[in-house]
Amino acid sequence: MATASQASLLLQKQLKDLSKNPVDGFSAGLVDDSNIFEWSVTVIGPPDTLYDGGYFNAIMSFPPNYPNSPPTVRFTSEMWHPNVYPDGRVCISILHAPGDDPNGYELASERWTPVHTVESIVLSIISMLSSPNDESPANVEAAKDWRERRDDFKKKVRRIVRRSQEML
Repeated sequence: MATASQASLLLQKQLKDLSKNPVDGFSAGLVDDSNIFEWSVTVIGPPDTLYDGGYFNAIMSFPPNYPNSPPTVRFTSEMWHPNVYPDGRVCISILHAPGDDPNGYELASERWTPVHTVESIVLSIISMLSSPNDESPANVEAAKDWRERRDDFKKKVRRIVRRSQEML
């Protein structure tokens, strides 16, 4: 039980730090005030990218042994990106369990370490929106569009950006 209470204290501190010192490009809060382990995050599409001006909502779910294990992040807004599974789950190295990659794609240093914070995770997601990695895609169709049909990819992203703005 000690780990869950330590995780809870750490998450409370990170939430407090973010409310005192907001970071450009996203906002975060709790889905339900009684559960520090489920956060609602809004990522603002980074300027000068295809996602510019979009408002994308996601849920961050933290395990009871956080920060020893990474949270999961799932977009609840529509998202078209090579590194986001069709169900909205984000697939980036720092959200993968610590240690060696069983598939041999990532170095252990690229994977989760307990020094990551909510801020560093969301900044990595913003960076992912700026530069997709189509080498090991979570969404094969989006990666194909990105590589082979860039105009189609751009159209789909413009549509989801527009829809995200209409949801405001």
